[in-house]
Amino acid sequence: MLARLATKRLLEVRQIFRQNAQTSRSFSTALNYHLDSPDNNPSIPWEFTNANKEKVKEILSHYPSNYKQSGIIPLLDLAQQQHGGWLPVSAMNAVAKIVEVAPVRVYEVATFYSMFNRAKVGKYHLLVCGTTPCMIRGSREIEDTLLKHLGVKRNEVTKDGLFSVGEMECMGCCVNAPMITVVDYSNGSEGYSYNYYPPHGTQNPQRIMSGPEGGNTTLLGEPKPPPCRDLDAC
Repeated sequence: MLARLATKRLLEVRQIFRQNAQTSRSFSTALNYHLDSPDNNPSIPWEFTNANKEKVKEILSHYPSNYKQSGIIPLLDLAQQQHGGWLPVSAMNAVAKIVEVAPVRVYEVATFYSMFNRAKVGKYHLLVCGTTPCMIRGSREIEDTLLKHLGVKRNEVTKDGLFSVGEMECMGCCVNAPMITVVDYSNGSEGYSYNYYPPHGTQNPQRIMSGPEGGNTTLLGEPKPPPCRDLDAC
């Protein structure tokens, strides 16, 4: 009797989540499971473009042939760029096939890292830093202004599909707080860009990024290659 009631309740809860899937789990930081939908299910064919297949080969060339799974993160990133800023489950399955692992191994990565979006985002995805230094310098007010101007809530996409607003944890440039990142998916992987505002690094014109004034005094050339260039022979 209790088992039947528990099963019935579970089915009711699943139905509620199905009805509210889009709003309940907009990104990887939300509920970490997948529910099929008309535009996101395993039966939808997905593969890398011919140009990106060459990039896949280049990515895999960095790893020994028996450690293809080491390329899961850059391959997911490439797939996300190609697919307009988000990862359908069929794209994850395609990556799993390429690196020769069970799909669940790719799902684990895609649901762990918040940089992977598992629902649609805008062509221009605005990410406001939400950590303490930026909050102290007004990042919450900036986010509120963006949301009000665009007429959306966090993680929602504008009706024209152009913009979405999300939160990003520390961008590593607290000295320039508050920080915002603009991710441009408008031209696929060929025109993809990921820009920080203010620009990442010091704002001192005498310094480039985090380098010293007057230029670098060390690491002036290409680093020495590893003693063994044949990854499979090391």
